[in-house]
Amino acid sequence: MEKITLVKEIYVEAFKNWKSFLLEHYFKIFSWLCFLLIAYASYVLIFRVSTGFSFSNL
Repeated sequence: MEKITLVKEIYVEAFKNWKSFLLEHYFKIFSWLCFLLIAYASYVLIFRVSTGFSFSNL
């Protein structure tokens, strides 16, 4: 149990002040990009289902 606590403490100390300008903006842009891609994929799936697209090769 002592080793787990030590690893947790090292992890928390390593990322305590990690906020740099580039990382902060990179993760914001990445999260918005992921959201847009998921929204686009949902739109395409709904469009294909609503137009009667056959998803199988049979």
